[in-house]
Amino acid sequence: MKYLVMVQGTQADYEAMQGKASPGAPAWSEEQIQAMYAHMGAINDDLAESGELIDAQGLSEPAQTRLVRRGEDGEPVITDGPYGETKEVMAGYWLLECESLERVTKIAERVSRCPVPEGSTDYGVVIRPVMDGAGDI
Repeated sequence: MKYLVMVQGTQADYEAMQGKASPGAPAWSEEQIQAMYAHMGAINDDLAESGELIDAQGLSEPAQTRLVRRGEDGEPVITDGPYGETKEVMAGYWLLECESLERVTKIAERVSRCPVPEGSTDYGVVIRPVMDGAGDI
C-alpha cells in the first residue's frame, strides 16, 4: 500500500533556518541544519535500500507559494505568499510503498526524532494512505 508521510512547518520555521528567530521557532545553527539533513538523508537512504521509497522532497518556504481558487464570479483568484487560513503548511513529504500501516508508523516515528533546536514547535508527522486508481484505499 502507498502512504504519504508529511512534515509540517510555518514561514517562521523557514526563517529560523536562515537565522531569524521568533517565538516557537528558534534560530538554527549551521551544525543543527547539517544534523537535520543528515537525519533525513539517512532515512531516505534506508528507504531507498529497502525499496519502500517512491519519492521524497522538501518544499520551498510558504512565502514562495501561490494559491489559485475560483472566485464568487467563477473567475480565478490568485494569491501569492502564505495561505491566509492557516499558518502550518506541508514542509516536505515521502511517498512510500509499505507493507502495513504499522511499518509506515515506525518510519514516521523515526522522522519525528529529527533533531531541531530546543524550543522548536513540534508539529508531528502526518500519515495518509494513498487511494488507488479505483478510489479504494
